[in-house]
Amino acid sequence: MENARKEVRARCAHLRLLVRKGTVVPLFLTNPYLQAEVVMFGALDDLFAKTGITPKDVDILIVNCSLFCPTPSLTSMIINHYKMKPSIQNYNLGGMGCSAGVVSIALANDLLKARKNCNAVVLSTENITMNWYMGKRKSMLLSNTLFRMGCGAVLLTNKPSFRKSAKYRLLHVVRTHLGHRDDAYKSIYEEQDAEGIRGVALAREIPTVAGDAITVNLKTLGPLVLPAGEKLKFVWNWVERKLLKRHVKPFVPNFRKVFQHFCIHTGGRGVIDALEKQLSLSEKDIEPSRWSLRRWGNVSSSSIWYELEYIEGKGRMNQGDKVWQLAFGSGFKCNSAVWQAL
Repeated sequence: MENARKEVRARCAHLRLLVRKGTVVPLFLTNPYLQAEVVMFGALDDLFAKTGITPKDVDILIVNCSLFCPTPSLTSMIINHYKMKPSIQNYNLGGMGCSAGVVSIALANDLLKARKNCNAVVLSTENITMNWYMGKRKSMLLSNTLFRMGCGAVLLTNKPSFRKSAKYRLLHVVRTHLGHRDDAYKSIYEEQDAEGIRGVALAREIPTVAGDAITVNLKTLGPLVLPAGEKLKFVWNWVERKLLKRHVKPFVPNFRKVFQHFCIHTGGRGVIDALEKQLSLSEKDIEPSRWSLRRWGNVSSSSIWYELEYIEGKGRMNQGDKVWQLAFGSGFKCNSAVWQAL
C-alpha cells in the first residue's frame, strides 16, 4: 500500500509541476483505469497481507463503484491482475451511490448463507475522474469540491477456521429505498446542464430527504436492536400521538444504549449535523465522521470503512462493542449495518 501511495503522490506532483509551468491538464485526460488500479490493488494487497488468505482463496468477489463502470468490469480487472480461480463468483455494482457499501455487504451475506465454507471479498470504491463537472451550474460544482476517490476492502467468511481470528460478526442489515418519491429520486441526479455538460446535481433537499429516509430505516432497525424499555417508550409515544391525539414530540430512542460506535456516512457537514441532532449523538459519537470528511472528503461508499479504521486506530474498540454503520446514497437510499466486535 505504501508503494501505491508513493505512486499517487508522484503523479500528483507531476500534475502540479505541469500546472505551474502553465500547461492545462484536463482532468478527463488522466487515466481512470490507473487510478482504480492504484486504490483497488493497494487495498486488496493490504487485505491479503492482514488476513493471510491468497487471491485464489476468494470464492466471491463483489465490487461497488457508482460512477466508473468500464468494460471489462472492475471485478474482471481484479480477477485478471491476481489470476483468481475460474470458479469465482463476481458481482459488479454500479450507479448505487454512496450507500452501496452496505448493499454489497448485504449481497455477500446472502450469498454466504447459500454457500458453505466460502470467502467473500467486498471492495467499495469510487472514481470521479470521468465525471468531473466542467460547467458553471453551482449544484453540480458542489460535487467537485466534496467527493474524492477512496477504497476499502473487507473479507467476510463462513469458514469455521476463521472463527478465532475474525474481528466482527455481522448482526443486522436494513435497507431503505425512497425511490417512489420524486423529490428523493431527484435529490442526487446525473444530468446535463443548460450547455449540455454532464454532471451530478446535489439538491438542497438532501438533508431533509436523508432525515425522512433514516426515519423509515429506524422503524425496521429499532425493533431489532433496542432494549425493551426503549421499545415501550416508543409504543406509548405512538399511542399518545396517534390514538389520544396529544401534541407531543415524536419519541427518538436512545441508540447510545445499544451502540458504542457510530460510522455515519460523510455525505457532507449538513448531513452529519442533521443526524447528530436527530439521533441526539455526542460530539465523540460523530467524531469519526467529521474526521473522515475533513481528512479525506466524501469518499462515497468506502467512507464507513475509513471511519471504522479511525475508531480502531484510536484504540476505542473493545470486545462485545456494537458498531452502527449508516450510509446514504442516490435513489434515495438509507442503509444500516450492525456489527459486533469479537
